[in-house]
Amino acid sequence: MSAAAIIAAILLPPLGVFLMRGMGRDFWIAMALTFLFYLPGVAFALFIVLGGSTDRLAERISRIRRPAKA
Repeated sequence: MSAAAIIAAILLPPLGVFLMRGMGRDFWIAMALTFLFYLPGVAFALFIVLGGSTDRLAERISRIRRPAKA
């Protein structure tokens, strides 16, 4: 976590996420939230920059989509 990433997350949320995680799934989520409305993008970007993780959510979604083994 750096001061530059926190400032970027407040001013331009996708940039803050990009500085922490690169151009992956979290970057595109931040981009979509910022386009929908600025504040959700800022909240998500700060969550990511301050150490949050979306990996558990992605794991749960993949378990739901996976068919049961016979």
